[in-house]
Amino acid sequence: MTNIKDDKSTWAIGGCLLAGMGVGFFFLQESALYFIGSMFSGLGLGLVITSIISSKKEQN
Repeated sequence: MTNIKDDKSTWAIGGCLLAGMGVGFFFLQESALYFIGSMFSGLGLGLVITSIISSKKEQN
């Protein structure tokens, strides 16, 4: 079992969400829905990365 302090896999959620927001700012002039969509895409990608990282840690 990993220690909560040492587990950095949840940083992927915040990092991907911020990346999605950064990409969304370029599309904000086109439509606000593109901005929201890129934020949700970043959040979903972060959740997928976090689940992959945590499953690999459990195997070790």
